Amino acid sequence: MSVLVNKDSKIIVQGFTGSEGTFHAQQMIEYGTNVVGGVTPGKGGQLHLDRPVFNTVEEAVQKAGADTSIIFVPPAFAADAIMEAASAGIKVIITITEGIPVADMVKAYDYIKHMDCRLVGPNCPGVITPGEAKVGIMPGFVFKKGTVGIVSKSGTLTYEAADQVVRQGLGITTAIGIGGDPIIGTSTKEAVELLINDPETECVVMIGEIGGQLEADAAHWYKASGSKKPIVGFIAGETAPAGRTMGHAGAIVGGSDDTAQAKKRIMRECGIHVVDSPAEIGLKVKEVLR
Repeated sequence: MSVLVNKDSKIIVQGFTGSEGTFHAQQMIEYGTNVVGGVTPGKGGQLHLDRPVFNTVEEAVQKAGADTSIIFVPPAFAADAIMEAASAGIKVIITITEGIPVADMVKAYDYIKHMDCRLVGPNCPGVITPGEAKVGIMPGFVFKKGTVGIVSKSGTLTYEAADQVVRQGLGITTAIGIGGDPIIGTSTKEAVELLINDPETECVVMIGEIGGQLEADAAHWYKASGSKKPIVGFIAGETAPAGRTMGHAGAIVGGSDDTAQAKKRIMRECGIHVVDSPAEIGLKVKEVLR
């Protein structure tokens, strides 16, 4: 079992023929991901990477049966791409694009919130179910199949956590990079909930960072759920000065509850196994799974 993407997902690439779309689509195809085509307005009817190009997402849904999309559209047009995918019936919309204007994301978030779809990102590394589907920009070779789910705001820490878990002789069910922007489609809580409810996932790694309430919300949900599946947590940004953006646009400490120390305290109070360094993630996962 997996969440969000698997070998049966029919994936299209929005921004297919651009340089980023081409490079990462090629990597996804080489990994074995079921990429059924792509969308570039005005280039419909062509072949690209031996896959059909469509003018619209609706056409890709009708002709290729697409149910999942990954977006490499430039920031000025990416919110429109999200809304187009949702209105065409795409169920999982993974948005890699960084730098989408916040006002555009407010509009897109509001537009899709009552639709039957799930948005992951923007400004995220994507989602991978090892051995089945890599829908993102992560290095596929790092991820091996197993029973540990990963939820992370940080792209590089997603790969680091996966590498550590694999080095301990374990593996990953699905890794979800939720993205670090102020407005994202899938929250930490929602991603953690997906993995806690996945029968094959025995442990979840939750990687957060300073700024916002996402990790605290996830921790409170976990405590209230009564789940016996262990969560190993890490918060990046311990030494960040208050009020300064650190890497991600969402990583701004606004108050006393936004700091790494406060988040770690809340997580511990809710029964999460918190580590103080990303170097400890793999060992802690192995320990809690014994």
